[in-house]
Amino acid sequence: MWNSSVHSNSNMMNESLATHYLEDSIASLRAYKKLAEKALDQLREDQFFITLDEEGNSIAVIMKHMAGNMFSRWTDFLTTDGEKPDRHRDLEFVIEPRTGKEDCIAYWEKGWQRVFEALEPLVPDDLERAVLIRGQEHTVIQAINRQLMHYANHIGQIIFLAKHFCSSEWISLSIPRNKSLAFDKFLEQRTAEVASEHRFDAAARFVDESSSGSDG
Repeated sequence: MWNSSVHSNSNMMNESLATHYLEDSIASLRAYKKLAEKALDQLREDQFFITLDEEGNSIAVIMKHMAGNMFSRWTDFLTTDGEKPDRHRDLEFVIEPRTGKEDCIAYWEKGWQRVFEALEPLVPDDLERAVLIRGQEHTVIQAINRQLMHYANHIGQIIFLAKHFCSSEWISLSIPRNKSLAFDKFLEQRTAEVASEHRFDAAARFVDESSSGSDG
């Protein structure tokens, strides 16, 4: 009886951790998407297409590449290889002459939609299933982590470029320089409010309130 109880408790804990992992992964992806879009909102249309040098990628290229990756990785996620035979990765780094800002955003949105359509139906038992990426076997956890790291890397590039283009007019997306102590005070005063927020959202709210003259 004791062994049975321990086994049952262990299963419950594993399922709880799996549920938490799925929820946190989805929340983190949504937060990174939102962070990138706060950077994109600060740009003029022409700045989407500027490259810093011959080897650099424009923000439009990064967005196109990310979306192309998303369509490939997350379409039929559990049942087909994540590198689809109809994907043309090299073309993700080519922007057609008539492409505009709205085209970039529309394709970006469709890519993210594919991500969440694949992730949101997953259940704890799915995490130990095997999926393929370029013929290499991954657990679902490994596949999710792989894409989380990939997208975070490219979103960091988007933010770097956007901050460079905006220069002194850049609106910070994180704790502004020399504001760490003020942010700590802000968190202390709003413990209940920020408890359910993603850390990116808490920092963004701090920036908004600070710039509007709030004493937070």
